[in-house]
Amino acid sequence: MTETGSRPEGLLAYIAVTAAYWAFMLTDGALRMLVLLHFHTLGFSSVQLAYLFVLYEIAGMVTNLAAGWIAARFGLTSTLYAGLGIQVLALLALTQLDPTWAIGASVAFVMLVQGASGVAKDLAKMSSKSAVKFLAPQEGDGLFRWVALLTGSKNAVKGLGFLLGAALLAMFGFQIAVLGMAAVLFAILVVVLIAMPAGLPKGRKGAKFSEVFSKSANVNWLSLARVFLFGARDVWFVVGIPIYFYAVLSDGTTEGNRTAFFLIGTFMAIWTILYGAVQAAAPRLLRASTRTEADLIGVARAWAWALAAVPALLTAVAFSASEPQTWLTMSLVIGLLVFGGVFAVNSALHSYLILAFTETERVTMDVGFYYMANAGGRLAGTVLSGVTYQIGGLTLMLGTATAMVAIAAVTAGFLRPNSGVVAKPAKP
Repeated sequence: MTETGSRPEGLLAYIAVTAAYWAFMLTDGALRMLVLLHFHTLGFSSVQLAYLFVLYEIAGMVTNLAAGWIAARFGLTSTLYAGLGIQVLALLALTQLDPTWAIGASVAFVMLVQGASGVAKDLAKMSSKSAVKFLAPQEGDGLFRWVALLTGSKNAVKGLGFLLGAALLAMFGFQIAVLGMAAVLFAILVVVLIAMPAGLPKGRKGAKFSEVFSKSANVNWLSLARVFLFGARDVWFVVGIPIYFYAVLSDGTTEGNRTAFFLIGTFMAIWTILYGAVQAAAPRLLRASTRTEADLIGVARAWAWALAAVPALLTAVAFSASEPQTWLTMSLVIGLLVFGGVFAVNSALHSYLILAFTETERVTMDVGFYYMANAGGRLAGTVLSGVTYQIGGLTLMLGTATAMVAIAAVTAGFLRPNSGVVAKPAKP
């Protein structure tokens, strides 16, 4: 493989991978909002709602380990196509949900479908993120810029998915909305299958599954920090805050529910789009082109502690309010938007560092291991989101987020610059 800067098919492959990832994340965001709001209106408790996403995250942990090996063995495009195809099947399966089923049967069925969607999501994510290592320019801050653009744009698209899901639920109902998304994603899969250019490695037959466990201290410490970073986000993001906003915004009528759906979906969309925009801009915000890898490790520690201050302040605000009030709701909206911006910089730094730390010949293995940790953090955050909100409301939920960010900051303190030079991309 020649250098990406002089190889047009490398840019074309990057564009194709990014477009496929966008399509997937649009449906992923819409599906999450559809499931959360639909089942909340059916009377599910916050803990039951958390259960719906548990298998999604467990499947993500297992998938990332296996996907790193599968991609190393069979090539990155195979895992990308598999992720898109499984998501189409998961959406079609969800249209078979029968509203007359008992709550237990509905929970079990949706958990299984969400598990399949979790497999699909992490196949697509690992493939897309690993591809950047091979396709990005190797000079200057090219790697940071390309991975930040992919990750940031993906999250902006997922934010639109939250809004899309809420809007589709309000306008067309659950089944029609899910069926429509399946049809669109299938069409995009067909286009990507036909149009994907060359430029990604085809795999190596000698890849062993045992290689997925990293021997790099930096990869392991960064993965552990990722567990607590994303756990801190999902502990409020998945269940607690949407349900709190629903309680504040809806009066229980059909029209009130629709209004609440749109407002909640709009907030989640704005938050995620802001998060994505800041991620994409992170290399410029941090002046990455003038910094060394050692500098960026120090920056990652500082931004992690800055992030911990935001939920700490929100915890104090929530503790001072005995019941939902307008000023509390507005404080949460503003505070969580600030959290999103600072969180985005942290996430962008992590996404760059994992690719900087890994060697080219085992990039899918290390990225898979790292995103297994990411899924583990999301799993912990998902469970804690339902449990902490049901037990202690906003105060316990936000206090838990504060503790988790603080642990991520401490863990990032163990990162050290690589002693060697990052390897150049190998020929496919």
